[in-house]
Amino acid sequence: MTVVTCKLPKKLAAKLERAAKDERRPKQALLREAIEQRLRIKRVVGRVSAYDLVKHLVGTLEGPSDLATNPEHMNGFGE
Repeated sequence: MTVVTCKLPKKLAAKLERAAKDERRPKQALLREAIEQRLRIKRVVGRVSAYDLVKHLVGTLEGPSDLATNPEHMNGFGE
């Protein structure tokens, strides 16, 4: 493994310390996980659409099928 050194503001270092104690995990494991998650999100967002990110939710809710096209559904909205 490669060793990387970085400086953290006191508040962030305290949050990291607290999280490590709460989860009973080493700080370095939490840092590796956070970096991996950040890089994964950055990579995914650059290549997929908003639909790709939520397509697993399509069809899971019930409601009128013409919600986007029927102006009657807007009656009373914002009042």
